[in-house]
Amino acid sequence: MTQDDVLRRLLSLAAARFGKDAAALSGPDDFYQALDIDSMEALSLLTALETELSVEVPDYEVQDCRTFDELAAVIARRLG
Repeated sequence: MTQDDVLRRLLSLAAARFGKDAAALSGPDDFYQALDIDSMEALSLLTALETELSVEVPDYEVQDCRTFDELAAVIARRLG
């Protein structure tokens, strides 16, 4: 799965989970601001994505991620 594939799934999942329009979200967006979420909600998004993609991502690998692109890159590397 490519980073673009991961990004599309991430944006779709995030939009559905937090009641946003997927078309209004993009890779460079800060997901905290775009989704109006806090760190606990971001963790729940990551957990949902891990479940959907059958991958585990250690917290330390995503602790500095703020954009959808950054998060998709980390997950794509894990799926590698």
